[in-house]
Amino acid sequence: MLRIGLFLLTNLAVLILAGIIFNLFGFQGILAANGVDLNLSGLLTLCAVFGFGGALVSLLLSKTIARMSTRTQVITQPQTADEQWLVETVRELSGKAGIGMPDVGIFPMQQANAFATGWNRNSALVAVSAGLMQRFSRDEARAVIGHEIGHVANGDMVTLALIQGVVNTFVMFFARLVGFFVDRVVLKNEQGLGIGYFVTSIIMDILFGFLAMMVVAWFSRRREYRADAAGANLTTRESMAAALMRIKSESESGREQPLPSNMKAFGIYGNMGALMASHPPLEDRILALQNR
Repeated sequence: MLRIGLFLLTNLAVLILAGIIFNLFGFQGILAANGVDLNLSGLLTLCAVFGFGGALVSLLLSKTIARMSTRTQVITQPQTADEQWLVETVRELSGKAGIGMPDVGIFPMQQANAFATGWNRNSALVAVSAGLMQRFSRDEARAVIGHEIGHVANGDMVTLALIQGVVNTFVMFFARLVGFFVDRVVLKNEQGLGIGYFVTSIIMDILFGFLAMMVVAWFSRRREYRADAAGANLTTRESMAAALMRIKSESESGREQPLPSNMKAFGIYGNMGALMASHPPLEDRILALQNR
């Protein structure tokens, strides 16, 4: 409930701050003087409801979506020595990190990867790929699990959802604000909402959404360093660095099978494209660990 309260307080803070900015700069009067009769506070509130609402629903359903999209099999009763080791390791490290025992699963992917998700740090899901279990040493796999438990302990899933809610709100708001301006001021439409509003809003949703993704990706990259540090603290710095070096070696060998796009931000390894990357380059992560 604390995290739901954080969602609501963040939402309220966004609305209050934006309202103060609108009043200080006289945006309402500027728009009215240009023929745009628009209730900015009402529009912002509506966008916040949808923006934060979508992020909240995604967060609450994150475990279910993760299991379905990755075909993760949750271990209810270990059947093999590997499954027993995995469950016991998650139990040990989660206790060390001070969080509740997560659900534990394995997903059928030959690339070495892992992810953690869930709306509550005491009710999360930690899963590793079959490829990681097969090829990584116990120390390397343990460090990867520590990394994912670090995400849970740091509350990264909730924080990422909060940031997503904020950017969703402002993407929707400014896209519709530009749409109103084009419709009323540029196209001189005075009969409700015209085609200019709808077309412009869609285009701006795409443009602003692309820019917003850069903000979310930037935060996602920052949190990877923190999770690496958590993995090193829960295990050892050498084990965490060795795990990252193994992942780097496998990615360079062409053994790639990425997580579904909706899960990339939650895995230990993700796409490596500059501003839109959810993870920093592995070289940078290894160097950061070595310099700790």
